[in-house]
Amino acid sequence: MATGDRAGNGTGGLHLCRVSGVPVLLSPSWWLGAAVVVLLYTPLVGELLPGAGVWASALVATTFTVFLAVSVLLHELGHCLVALRLGLPVRRIRLFLLGGISEISRSPPTPFREGLIAAAGPAVSLALAACTGVGWFALQPHGAVWLLVAQTCVANLAVGVFNLLPGLPLDGGRMLRALVWRLTEDRHHGTVAAVIGAVVVSVGLLGWALAGILTEAQGRWLRLAVCVLMAWFVIAGAVSEYTSGRREHWPVGAELRDLLRPVLQLPAESPVGDALLAAAGRGVVLVRADGVAVGLLDGDKAVRLAESSPAEPAERAAEEVRPETVLLDSESPELVLQRVHGAAAKQFLVVDGDGKPCGVLRRSELRAAARRHGTA
Repeated sequence: MATGDRAGNGTGGLHLCRVSGVPVLLSPSWWLGAAVVVLLYTPLVGELLPGAGVWASALVATTFTVFLAVSVLLHELGHCLVALRLGLPVRRIRLFLLGGISEISRSPPTPFREGLIAAAGPAVSLALAACTGVGWFALQPHGAVWLLVAQTCVANLAVGVFNLLPGLPLDGGRMLRALVWRLTEDRHHGTVAAVIGAVVVSVGLLGWALAGILTEAQGRWLRLAVCVLMAWFVIAGAVSEYTSGRREHWPVGAELRDLLRPVLQLPAESPVGDALLAAAGRGVVLVRADGVAVGLLDGDKAVRLAESSPAEPAERAAEEVRPETVLLDSESPELVLQRVHGAAAKQFLVVDGDGKPCGVLRRSELRAAARRHGTA
C-alpha cells in the first residue's frame, strides 16, 4: 500500500518469488494479519451465505485472504515496475500485517517521478476492482464463488480509494507531497502538507469505526480492527516521513564548503589499518594504479575490517563512487540536497569544475548540521 526505502534471508520474511529481479517477501506479521481477517470475516461469511457451516465459512474467509494478498502484491508491483522504468532501483517488495510496501532504494529526484510512482499502485487496484466488478455482476448473486468475486472487487476498490487519501505514507499523501513540492519547489513543504493530511485521515478512520459501533453496522468489529490498525499505520508512517524530511533539509546559513571534510587520496591497495590512521578526520578517496577513483573509505566498514584483518586492502571497505554520488562544488544547496536525498549513499565526493576532488560530504554530518543550526 505504500512505497518506501528498507529477505527471506532471515531479515524480511518468507521468499515467495522474484519479479524483474526484485524479491517478493512475506513478512511474519502477514500471518498475524491473515489470522485476524479470517477470524473476523468468517462470521460475516456465515451471514452472507445462509446455510454455510463454520468450516465452509472459514474456508471462504481463508480464500478471500489469499485473494487479498495477491491483490496487494499486484498493487505493489505497479509501484515497483514504474520505479524500475524510471531508473530507480527497488530493493524488495514485502507483504506485511497492514498490506505491502515496495522498498525503493532511492527517493524520486523530481515531484513528477514521485507522483507517477505513487499513482501506479492505486491505478492497478482500481483496474482490478473494475475487472472483478464485471464478474460480480455477470455471476448469479449466490454461492461462494459469487461472494469471493464480489468481496475481491470491494477489497480492491477499498485499497485503491484508501490509498488515494491525502496523507503519508499512503500513495495519495505522496501524490499530495509531489504536487506541493512542484508548486513550492520545496520537498519539505510537500511533506508537511501530507503529514497534516495524515492526521485528518487518521481522525476520519477512527470516526468511521466509532460510527459503525454506535449504529451496530454489519461487520463493525472487523471495521474497528482495520481502522485502528490503519490509523496507527498512517500516523506512524507520517511521523517517520516528517522526521526523515527534517533530517534531509539544508542547515540555515551553511554553505556546501562548510560541510565538507578535507579529501585525502590513497592507493586502493593500501592496508585498511594504515588508511584509517592516515584519514585523521578526512574523507579518503581510494585510487587504483591507473588513477581511477574506486571508492570512498567507509569508516564503519574499515574499523570492522581492521579489527580482524588490518592488512587487507582498503578497497574492501570502500563505498563505490557512482555518478549520482559525485557533486560539483558550484551546485546550489537546493540541488545538492535533492541529489543527496535521491541517492542511496553515506557519503559523496565533491569535485571542482575540472573534476579535481575538493572534499567529501557525509550524509550524517549534513543531518547533524541541520539539527544544530535549524532548517531553511
